[in-house]
Amino acid sequence: MSKFVDRVFSGVQPTGNLHLGNYLGAIKKFVAMQASHQCVYCVVDMHALTAWQDPTELAANTREVTAAFIAAGIDPKAHIVFNQSQVAEHAELAWIFNCVARMGWMNRMTQFKEKAGKDRENASVGLFAYPTLMAADILLYKATHVPVGDDQKQHLELTRDIAAKFNNDFGEQLERLGHGEQFFPMTEPLIEGPATRIMSLRDGSKKMSKSDASDLSRINLTDDADAIAKKIRKAKTDPAPLPDNVDDLAARPEADNLVGIYAALAETAKEQVIGEYGGREFSAFKPALADLAVDKLSPVNAEMRRLTDDPATVDATLREGAARAREIAAATMAEVRDIVGFIRG
Repeated sequence: MSKFVDRVFSGVQPTGNLHLGNYLGAIKKFVAMQASHQCVYCVVDMHALTAWQDPTELAANTREVTAAFIAAGIDPKAHIVFNQSQVAEHAELAWIFNCVARMGWMNRMTQFKEKAGKDRENASVGLFAYPTLMAADILLYKATHVPVGDDQKQHLELTRDIAAKFNNDFGEQLERLGHGEQFFPMTEPLIEGPATRIMSLRDGSKKMSKSDASDLSRINLTDDADAIAKKIRKAKTDPAPLPDNVDDLAARPEADNLVGIYAALAETAKEQVIGEYGGREFSAFKPALADLAVDKLSPVNAEMRRLTDDPATVDATLREGAARAREIAAATMAEVRDIVGFIRG
């Protein structure tokens, strides 16, 4: 039996324009996990600084993500919702992990290469060290599980490497202090379900993104019913009807994306969607998808608007969550300081 509490940690960056991909790929899953896990959900505003942020917009975006969490059904009383910068232990543990992680490990992180591009010499140290802060986010709460997409799997593997090296490097000290052989857990990924990778409505080969120049490429969580219906109606498709089996979707990325969105919103499988709409024209399928999307997203949209119009309530939720997060984080860091040999006052 594990000595670790069955706990989920996950975070969302407050970089603005939350969209359907964020909702189906992350937030909706966060809601479902509340039934089976102790959950810690963080608005990772420190991570956001790896790219320059307007301070006023960063604060507004932090509140927007918090509002989206709550509007989607995350219970901040039963679980923990907070913003990262209110818990200083994240930065403290990240520094210790900077000293545990090896340069070779960090140099293999593909996201840094992708985000830094050809001008790596001009990239910030924060962008390079982002994965060690992510490891600190997770291990500060000794999280046993983390929901990850394809783009974060490598970072979770690094988190496990850091945990293993810490446990090994300080093995004798852990035994002496009564922690056994393992202080940090080997955090496991939570495998995603159907249609977690939502693609652009204008290009089925590209992930839905807030940075796309075309607003028609994404459904924002702040879009009203008319905007949602319009974007689905204008979504790119090919001229053929929907196939009558799921395997044929592989060669048709736009069709696959819309079927996947329907399946995720309806909480069903692509096979069932094809069973109902296979062989039919997109002129019949798109209105059904639009109605479903409006039905599922409009209540979230309305609650988000209500909460963002009441920033004092959102801020109070974040403060309360941060206070509860600090209780766990402070206990972890007190033990870490003893383990590494820091003298406490």
